[in-house]
Amino acid sequence: MTIDWVSIVGTIGACASVASFTPQAWKIIRERSTKGLSLAMFALTTLAFAAWTTFGVLKGEWTLVIPNAICLCFALFILGMIALPQRKTEEVAEAIDPVE
Repeated sequence: MTIDWVSIVGTIGACASVASFTPQAWKIIRERSTKGLSLAMFALTTLAFAAWTTFGVLKGEWTLVIPNAICLCFALFILGMIALPQRKTEEVAEAIDPVE
């Protein structure tokens, strides 16, 4: 049996990419603020994940599509929260995680 190092490295990269957005999204929800986050950076990040997802679909490479589509969703959420007025950001965060 041989070890498929390419698949292992790809899986690690995919998991790390997806996991990297979770803490940022949760921090926005918990703190109800996007202060300090760059709209331009998340716009470019969203574009990058949209392009990688599209590339994966066109190539039929579902190992590219799935993690990049998940990251695209996170990036879109964060981008949307940054673009919203503070009051709306707080409302969305409250709807997701109500403060008791």
